[in-house]
Amino acid sequence: MPKVKITETVLRDAHQSLIATRMPIEDMLPILSEMDKVGYYSAEVWGGATFDACLRFLDEDPWDRLRVMRKMMPNTKLQMLFRGQNMLGYRHYADDVIEYFVQKSVSNGIDIIRIFDALNDIRNLKTSISAARKEKAHTQVAISYTLGEVFTNEYYMDYAKQIEAEGADSICIKDMAALLTPYKTAELVQAIKSVTKLPISLHTHYTSGLASMCLLKGIEAGADIIDTAMSPLALGTSHAPTESMVAALQGTEYDTGLDLVRLNGIRDYFMTLREKYIGSGLLDPQMLATDTNALIYQVPGGMLSNLLSQLKQAGKVDQLTDVLNEVPRVRKDSGYPPLVTPTSQIVGTQAVFNIIMGERYKTVTKEFKGLVRGEYGKTPVAIDPEFRKKIIGDETAIDCRPADLLKPELETMKKDAVEWAIQDEDALSLAQFGQVAIKFFENRKNKMYNIDADHADKASGVHPL
Repeated sequence: MPKVKITETVLRDAHQSLIATRMPIEDMLPILSEMDKVGYYSAEVWGGATFDACLRFLDEDPWDRLRVMRKMMPNTKLQMLFRGQNMLGYRHYADDVIEYFVQKSVSNGIDIIRIFDALNDIRNLKTSISAARKEKAHTQVAISYTLGEVFTNEYYMDYAKQIEAEGADSICIKDMAALLTPYKTAELVQAIKSVTKLPISLHTHYTSGLASMCLLKGIEAGADIIDTAMSPLALGTSHAPTESMVAALQGTEYDTGLDLVRLNGIRDYFMTLREKYIGSGLLDPQMLATDTNALIYQVPGGMLSNLLSQLKQAGKVDQLTDVLNEVPRVRKDSGYPPLVTPTSQIVGTQAVFNIIMGERYKTVTKEFKGLVRGEYGKTPVAIDPEFRKKIIGDETAIDCRPADLLKPELETMKKDAVEWAIQDEDALSLAQFGQVAIKFFENRKNKMYNIDADHADKASGVHPL
């Protein structure tokens, strides 16, 4: 029995981080059977931005992708990332829709569901956790890791206890912005281990160049599972290399039990893909470089580039330092939300407006108003009532679980999908991605029509010119 287990991310988060989730299923198919022989604890293959990218850019049904992977990898647990009450979309959905999505995810092949909330509001995870448990999936709840004066070990220990009390099977320390440092990792793992018996999975990115060291110190402190990526699609904004971590632990008490020779064969395949993506311009080699700006400004790399882009459009690039100094002030005003999707975009955009308008909160975005109002859930620190009133005016603040205000919507979604649906799951695709899903359905219908027409022509002996 291996002491440390590996979750392989090359089929989801690695290419989401490096090439904006543009790896099509055709590029995965030749290697899936070989990956299935490795003995990974799990392969992360679905969720996150996969759904969106499949429909929007790859003209690919995400449900078909999952079914194919399940068929090709019968011996490996398949894992997905799930945004709690947001599912894979960008708003809160009613509980009946959450339950249906979890049911369909598991029936199509998912074994492990990693669930997180951007605000670490456990209320936004209750329905997802109970639904996953009902479907007998392994329920892993992720702590969105961030920095700030309120985010002490005690804060994370308290959240871990809430997670365990809700019935999760394991906990993930999810460092999406690469803010962990090696000794902080060890300290945090030990702190969480002291208050829960649940296995701990450790997820961090290589952006600041520290991921391998963080994983090693986390393992020494008691982490049970680590997220890694096959080396051709590792490093930079991706993860620590799988082979390197396996080699580092080989022959120690933390030995993963994985075969380096087999892994190197898989590496060769992904190296050809890496060269293909660099050649097509899909993979920018700069994405593989180390960038410690996240540690200096405590702003995720993606958020930093987004701020710069907004300032360029406004012709105010010279005000980047002012905006970076404004971000922590906006964050404090809005209850210290962790800077992860979608809160990083919300806080960052408001900071840009505050600076370029020359007056704080002269212009307030709809999303920032929603965050302060409570539409996304409870912030880690209560928002000052006077500030809240300044931002939302006479609108009623939401202090309950936001989804409690939503009426059941599954049956309506199913009716909306009747025109397009050829499978039950299409209702969920439409519910989350609207016009993007409809465009995909139209393309699919046209392809099916062309195939049927071609078959009819061949059967009648008529061949199209």
